Amino acid sequence: MGPSGAGKDSLLDWLKSKLPPQSPIHFAKRTIDRPLQAQGEQHESVDSDTFERLQKEKSFAMHWLANGRQYGVRHGELEPLKLHQWLLVNGSRAYLPEALRLFDGLTVLHITASADILRARLLARQRETPEAVEARVQRAVAFSVPTSCRCVNVLNDTSLDDAGAVLMKALALMPGWAAKNQ
Repeated sequence: MGPSGAGKDSLLDWLKSKLPPQSPIHFAKRTIDRPLQAQGEQHESVDSDTFERLQKEKSFAMHWLANGRQYGVRHGELEPLKLHQWLLVNGSRAYLPEALRLFDGLTVLHITASADILRARLLARQRETPEAVEARVQRAVAFSVPTSCRCVNVLNDTSLDDAGAVLMKALALMPGWAAKNQ
């Protein structure tokens, strides 16, 4: 999780390309009420009505609203957990308290960038007004991961390779990483 502009999707794509074949990490596919994009995360795309129907049918193990979009993770995406493997979910900071309640032992991967970098990246996208961008930046600055949970913080201010190296080093220090990568 992390703020818009932190480079979460880019860093997660980097990680996918660098993980060894025997890696214990699986990436959950999200269901999102937006069209599938040519670039970016490959997700299950549904319209808003379908998402709401799936939610009422209890098709999601977790679901949240962020930035005007509905996100969900179907129950089947959690199968790796039953096999004692790791599951990476690209989630929402606002949903974190619920995720911590639902999943004992959850480790937070918090990908962020400095306020100036976030601001510059968001302004370069030209999707929002400068005021909306500043509001996002201020929310990012104000957020802190609860001290009660295990957390890996990655500052993605420079290159993907630099941030990726920090992430890979942190993963290598996680309990069970060496045993699962032999």
